[in-house]
Amino acid sequence: MADQARELSALLSSAAIVMVGGIMGSAAKLAERIVIGRLLSPDAYGEVSVGLALLTVSVTIALAGCTQGVSRFIPRYDSTSDKRGVWVSGLLVAIPLSVAFGTAMFLFAETLADRLFETGEAVTFVRLLAVSLPFVAGFRIAVAGIRGHENTVYRTVVRDVLDPGLRIGLIAALLLAGFGIAAAGVAYLLASVIALVVAHVLLGRLMPLVGDVRTHVPELVRFSAPLVVSTVVSILLTRTDTLMLGYFRSSYEVGMYDAAYPIAGGLLVVLSAFGFLYLPIASRLDAEGDREAVDDIYATTTKWVYVVTFPAFLLFVVFPEDVIGLFFGPEYADAATVLPVLAAGFFFSAAAGRDRETLSALGATSWIAVGNVAALALNVLINLIVIPRYGFLGAGFASVTSLISLHLVICTVLAVQYGITPFSPAANRTYLSLPAVLLPVAYVLAPAISISVLTIGPFLVVAGLTSLCVVAVAGGLEANDAVVVDVLEDTVGVSLPFVRRWLPNGESDEAISDASSPN
Repeated sequence: MADQARELSALLSSAAIVMVGGIMGSAAKLAERIVIGRLLSPDAYGEVSVGLALLTVSVTIALAGCTQGVSRFIPRYDSTSDKRGVWVSGLLVAIPLSVAFGTAMFLFAETLADRLFETGEAVTFVRLLAVSLPFVAGFRIAVAGIRGHENTVYRTVVRDVLDPGLRIGLIAALLLAGFGIAAAGVAYLLASVIALVVAHVLLGRLMPLVGDVRTHVPELVRFSAPLVVSTVVSILLTRTDTLMLGYFRSSYEVGMYDAAYPIAGGLLVVLSAFGFLYLPIASRLDAEGDREAVDDIYATTTKWVYVVTFPAFLLFVVFPEDVIGLFFGPEYADAATVLPVLAAGFFFSAAAGRDRETLSALGATSWIAVGNVAALALNVLINLIVIPRYGFLGAGFASVTSLISLHLVICTVLAVQYGITPFSPAANRTYLSLPAVLLPVAYVLAPAISISVLTIGPFLVVAGLTSLCVVAVAGGLEANDAVVVDVLEDTVGVSLPFVRRWLPNGESDEAISDASSPN
């Protein structure tokens, strides 16, 4: 139990660091969209959104699932030559594929521009994104190598701060200088080159990049092959709506949808924070035969992702008009209709926890592919039916439906085949009590509350503390939650005696105390 609590403490401590970086990274990505949205018209913003969706899909295909493979295999080897070989193997797969896809994207830029865009500048924009594709792929492999070494600080610096920060500065400067949508293409190209170099410099501090290499391409490909489908389909689940809106409807509607989408996507920040070290730790525990520890860590982190994410979900559902106006301005007021819908889908994704990474750690990647393919098929089918008639609101409905179906498949496999679930009597009380108590209260108080730059922070803080109190009173706390409360208090610098008073005493308390104390 002490080892299990120690792993949970390490994971949560890492999550606290990554969460700060994740918030910065998500804020930077949102700021990037806000800069583009406010300096361009909604139609032009929609054009940029379609182009970035193309880049995201292309990079994901080119990576061929190798990012998860690199992160999984590096911690399983002891020798530097093997660890270096895993990184090199990832590059050997991803770089040729990214060059091939980038070349195709460059050559067919005019065709893509005719089908998906409405401006002549789109050809230049698409070609700039095509040239940046290999640099983005190399950067992602380097970050996967850093993740495999379980280093949260370097990942936070390069992925959540440097890369989006460079893009924001370049996009703002170029747009203010009079560039059109091509400004985003130039910014992505330059930022990806710089981020690629810096990421490898940081990776070089974790292991020498020059020396003997024992490659593991066959192993990496065998593990990653099912993930090629699942990761590509996973990205398509998030980008198909944008691409199909661009095909069937106007760029204006794409702009409305992609104003609400990144805001709702912010609900995954907490989930992403837990995910950085989750895969390496879960993989190592499974390799040691300690599946019970995997179950416990998955259940505990899932419950707390739900708790910490709930205040933002409450904000997006109850105050969508205020939120859209605050970030994008009155020109994007129509986006408020789809924000609560998208928020529901992303919150459900967050509430499912790291279900896909858990299956990856167990080696059951084929089930991830099955779940993703089924969800994508459902997403495309519903989009074909609802987008022509209902536009971006229909796209939001399709997105939510497909996300729910995906996680239902993955969580069912975890429960039936491996006995791993996020449910327990205390957890169930947590999942039910928060929406049952806080949603009605928020709707009653909504007419008296206005969300602005000055009030959004206090609202989230008050909602967060209230959420903790509701969970405590409802009996949603368990003995292992002492580790979570320790890390939460250390992170925010605030004592939570009321919450501690409701922690049940159990045999694991001593183990948790030992795990939290210095050696």
